[in-house]
Amino acid sequence: MRLPILITLLLTAHIRSADLVPAGAGSYLHGLPAGAKGPPPTIYKTADVQGAMPTNDWWSSLAWVPLSDSMFPHPLAMKAVEGGLRIWNPGAAIAASKAAIMGAGGEDLVLGHSAINAFTEARVAGWSDWFVTAQMGEATKGMKLTFGHGSPFVFVQYSGGEPVLNFKKAPEVTEKGETLMLRIGRSVYALFAPGGSTWSGLGTTRLTAQTHGKGYFSLALLPDDQAETLELFRLRAHTHVIDSKVSWVYDEKTANVKTTFDFSTKVFEGKEISTVFALYPHQWRETDATLTGQSCASVRGPMKLATGLRFTTTMKLPSVLPSLPLTTSVDKTKLRELVDQELAGTPQLTGDTYWLGKQLGKWATLLPLAEQAGHESAVKECDQRLRTAMEDFFTASDSKGLFAFEPAWGTLIGYPASFGSDDQLNDHHFHYGYFFRAAGELARRDPAWAAKWHAMLDLLARDVVSADREDKLFPFLRCFDPYAGHSWASGHAKFGDGNNNESSSEAVNAWFGLMLLGETTGDKTLRDLGAWLFTTEIAAIEDYWFDVRDDLHPADYTPSVVTMVWGGKGANGTWFSGNPEAVHGINFLPVTGASLYLGRWPDYARKNYAALVQENPEGANFDAWAEIMWMYRALTDPTDAQTMWNARSSGFKPEAGNSLAQTYAWITAFNDLGTVDRSITADAPFTAVFTKDGKRAHVAWNLAKMLRTITFSDGIKVECPAGSFLLK
Repeated sequence: MRLPILITLLLTAHIRSADLVPAGAGSYLHGLPAGAKGPPPTIYKTADVQGAMPTNDWWSSLAWVPLSDSMFPHPLAMKAVEGGLRIWNPGAAIAASKAAIMGAGGEDLVLGHSAINAFTEARVAGWSDWFVTAQMGEATKGMKLTFGHGSPFVFVQYSGGEPVLNFKKAPEVTEKGETLMLRIGRSVYALFAPGGSTWSGLGTTRLTAQTHGKGYFSLALLPDDQAETLELFRLRAHTHVIDSKVSWVYDEKTANVKTTFDFSTKVFEGKEISTVFALYPHQWRETDATLTGQSCASVRGPMKLATGLRFTTTMKLPSVLPSLPLTTSVDKTKLRELVDQELAGTPQLTGDTYWLGKQLGKWATLLPLAEQAGHESAVKECDQRLRTAMEDFFTASDSKGLFAFEPAWGTLIGYPASFGSDDQLNDHHFHYGYFFRAAGELARRDPAWAAKWHAMLDLLARDVVSADREDKLFPFLRCFDPYAGHSWASGHAKFGDGNNNESSSEAVNAWFGLMLLGETTGDKTLRDLGAWLFTTEIAAIEDYWFDVRDDLHPADYTPSVVTMVWGGKGANGTWFSGNPEAVHGINFLPVTGASLYLGRWPDYARKNYAALVQENPEGANFDAWAEIMWMYRALTDPTDAQTMWNARSSGFKPEAGNSLAQTYAWITAFNDLGTVDRSITADAPFTAVFTKDGKRAHVAWNLAKMLRTITFSDGIKVECPAGSFLLK
């Protein structure tokens, strides 16, 4: 406890070094407290780039270092180096073992500039929702490169020189003319010079295009070397993507979450206005796009090609509840005892944003259980703890914790910080997600509290995922990658394998918190943002972390889960432990009413659990996070989970963000209700259906202020009281 105390003293001593900004009932600092760590002062960007700088993206290293680290805009990979932009095809040779799924590494070619031998910087010159533009050299002598997720193209504008491509050995040229088609190992590329251009250096390791000053150029990774494929790309090669925008709609009546991806282009040559793009598996499973039948390999699985300027995906909102209901087999006296056991002693009301956040999450989960058990004193205690801890953080003049706005990068940092959430801008969605969840639970009972602290809650939400591209303080969707379909944890992405995201379940917790907060406060825009993020992240988890359909992970990858998704790989390991419970459990916790998706695919959940037991030296005798493992087991075999619960040792301690009360209620609920039925949806967001012995149980929470009839897709109607739930 000494370190948080020392940090608190530091904040108290230097709070006046920054400006105090009122925000509703709360306040934050504009500028960081003296002595506090923050992101680096230098941002590698061009002079005309204004506003908050995106972080936590696949391309973030461009802004953090003079020349980028590896970036993975699949199906391509690239890195800014002294010679230019190093480009390779990471899908050329996917290799897998029990440790990881790896893409081919290294270098196929370096795209350079005829008048510049060595670049010192690659600066961010602009971005859109899933593309980025890098400036290498200067506006009068240099090159501006645009590339993005799903694009097999790199679009370039040259000044003061010509396109140059360097290779480790002379490539095989299979098509000559203004357009060259090259074979480099297992990869096929096309180089598209402007009309009237010529090439020199054929047969050597250095190719140079003579474009006669036209100044535009592109290259592409091709899925094959067929003439019709080359023509498909050639027609669109000089139609550069200049903007990309995502939009979303949650249709409450149908439970549909629709995402639209729009490309804007500029035609430098020819008449075709469309582009070629590659869809990730979570996209092509649910798209209206007309696919070409071709694909490019990636560590996420095959990326299927399409052409056009727009495509959409449509997914169903997964089951989610503010809390599981107490079912008939719950002994409420026993539950109240477990709640009291958890609340005994002096609470931890201060701490860094992550570890305090986990306490907020625990109390937010206990509160509705105590409420259902009629344990009013425990309800009041949880309520008071949530208010006290958050209000302390939301008031910068208080010495126990505060938020400070760092204007150069455009980010809100909570102090005390942890895991690099201050100097690296890591994990804001993980940390602040617990605050969203806790605030949503308080707002469920007391909307006036949320209204009072709305300004601070709004700032936290905008820091993590501002939905406004014109936001003057924060970047658009900082922690969420709309094209990849999931969040990224590292603020800087300065790794050889690109960015990474480990605890996908804590990301889901954040989006659940936004949904709950939006629904309880009547902010449908926030609610719908949360629903979109929640639905999309779960679709990505089911494909890339879990591979629930068993059709994406290579056969040589023997683990049942990718614990950590990287830009360039999928890894079976964590940042902090090799313990099998951690390797599996970091994508389970926190277990809440939003965790029902973990049981949407029962066969997979059984497979994951069986692998956990096999990998664990003590089998099902877990030595860490045991109750998390029991709760996961309950999704498919609650009887076995109940047996392990009953056999727990005296004095058993749950994981820091969990409780024995929640574990007991969860296991009992699945014993009574059965497994999650993903086939049934409803015309309200907070619903779930379970199946046991062929019979369905329907659960509906109505967080509105009036009675509501909720209709499930199997025709069942539930008259749900205002502010409450019904189990039918």
